[in-house]
Amino acid sequence: MKKLFLSMLAFTLFLASCASESVTVTRISDEDENEQEVFEGPASQFDDGVMRNLNGFQIAAEMKTGWNLGNSLDAEGPDETFWGNPATTKAMIDAVANRGFTTIRIPVTWRFHQGPAPDYIVEKEWFDRIEEVLNYVRANKMYAIINVHHDDTWIVPTYQREAETKVRLGKLWTQIANRFKKYSDYVIFETLNEPRHENTPQEWTGGTAEGRDVVNTYHKVSLDAIRATGGNNKLRHVMIATYAASTLPIAMNALVIPNNDEKTMISLHSYFPFPFTLEGTDTTWGTNEDRTQLVAEMNRIKTKFTDNGKAVVLGEWSSGNQNNTEDRLAHAKFYAEAAAERGFASIWWDNGNSGVSNDGLAIFNRRSLTWPFGNIADVIIAPNN
Repeated sequence: MKKLFLSMLAFTLFLASCASESVTVTRISDEDENEQEVFEGPASQFDDGVMRNLNGFQIAAEMKTGWNLGNSLDAEGPDETFWGNPATTKAMIDAVANRGFTTIRIPVTWRFHQGPAPDYIVEKEWFDRIEEVLNYVRANKMYAIINVHHDDTWIVPTYQREAETKVRLGKLWTQIANRFKKYSDYVIFETLNEPRHENTPQEWTGGTAEGRDVVNTYHKVSLDAIRATGGNNKLRHVMIATYAASTLPIAMNALVIPNNDEKTMISLHSYFPFPFTLEGTDTTWGTNEDRTQLVAEMNRIKTKFTDNGKAVVLGEWSSGNQNNTEDRLAHAKFYAEAAAERGFASIWWDNGNSGVSNDGLAIFNRRSLTWPFGNIADVIIAPNN
């Protein structure tokens, strides 16, 4: 077996917009001539490009509690304001960081900005905008997650669509990975958001055997494309979701980690319990039975993945505003504590809507930069402080 050793190379980077500073760079190489590069940077004045070669559990421990920039860059339209949210500003991201969040997930929809076959070129202006927002996050020394989000209209998990989808998906991830290759391991890729066959009876019940199988192939082509770009992407952590990011046993059991890649983390969405969090049919939470059921949900995840050596990121969870703040607060506190106790990173889904509805999931007002539900923000951050 090849023995790895660390060699430290120090040099001075002179950045155009800031004073010069010394940066320690780590390279990992083996005893033969095949050196494994783990430094590509600096990516920008906000990111030094250093890869620390941490494992998934170490990354999750640093990610802690996150916030989703939902319904913005993932809007299904020509730009990030299409679903009514304002354009993202640095002041917004600063406010989220100042509240105590340590990770921001940046959902991205690509299909409105991708050219036709055979190359499927992503518009430079769209990449520039994604990177601008990414740098808002990195300027605050936070983790950033970039994914492929509302592209389900063409990422269809059927054998009939598999070949054409794999070509386009591979070309998309090659472009994304190359564009952000120089960033440090504080930037994480997520291959697919909630991969599923839309508008089918099994969409939210774990899918069919065919669907689960094809989702696994889509993860593999995405991860292979990322790793093939080399450089920092050899060691970058990549989040891999179950079918529809579901925590149902049938979905969790079917997930195959491509190539048994050690730099992968499990991506799950657990809006639990659904009637309270999203459906809007139950406005109360907090009985002993409620708590027992939520503990069982968390333990199912831990038993399947954490206990088998895979770090977990709960990439989405939240609850709708139904004029039930005390119940939401109790649920959020218990949920965040249970996740932290099991070593899960957890990321609140904020869609920008804080109104009274089952879809009122926002705890932060992006226009006024205020926190209508700052008490929820505080209780979900607290377990990791």
